[in-house]
Amino acid sequence: MGTTKFILAGAAVITMLASSAFADDMTGMVTRIDRLNGTISIQQTQKGTVGASSGSAGALQEYKAKDAAMLDAVHAGDRVSYAATDNNGTGTLTKLQKQ
Repeated sequence: MGTTKFILAGAAVITMLASSAFADDMTGMVTRIDRLNGTISIQQTQKGTVGASSGSAGALQEYKAKDAAMLDAVHAGDRVSYAATDNNGTGTLTKLQKQ
């Protein structure tokens, strides 16, 4: 019984860490902006030093802007830093800043 509680507690901690990692600041390049729908597509930049010189890119994600005015300061091709939250499977930008 003690081992089961330990395993469940560990799984809960891992789940919380994974979900909070999504809210951390990320960097990427804007690939598409849809101002009518208030969405933006960002190609996430790989973090770390492994393969950093190869220019490899991360996943392409589409986000809903928390505020449509956030999208006015950026254009396709801009490098940005951003933060997002996950609301029922939909990514929502909470911060967007041109680098």
